[in-house]
Amino acid sequence: MRIAITAEENNGLDSKVSSHFGYAAYFILIDTDNNQVHSVTGIVNPFCGSHGCGQVGRFLAEQGVQVMLSGGMGRRATQALQGYGIEAITGAAGNVRETLQRYLTGELRGAMPCPEEGAHGRCHD
Repeated sequence: MRIAITAEENNGLDSKVSSHFGYAAYFILIDTDNNQVHSVTGIVNPFCGSHGCGQVGRFLAEQGVQVMLSGGMGRRATQALQGYGIEAITGAAGNVRETLQRYLTGELRGAMPCPEEGAHGRCHD
């Protein structure tokens, strides 16, 4: 399974999770099998700050992402990801390693879209 996590920096599993999907500078891509990490790759988000939800969804689908973990995201982003078959999950915090562990153990599930588009992190402070 390929999991993507929004990040503020490109430091692999030690990267700080970005609090808002639309403003994530990087995506950390993690390939897992039976909850074991096989590879970790950081990539630049070419649409950072643009709120081009459909473009980002397509970009992530092209990368083979199946699950997207973020601090928060708006309803349009959640719907765009789902339209590409990507499960959107919000509530991520801390660093990528901690967030991944929370997801793999079942603690982090579901998406609660920000109540107003463009909240840019305020919905999950």
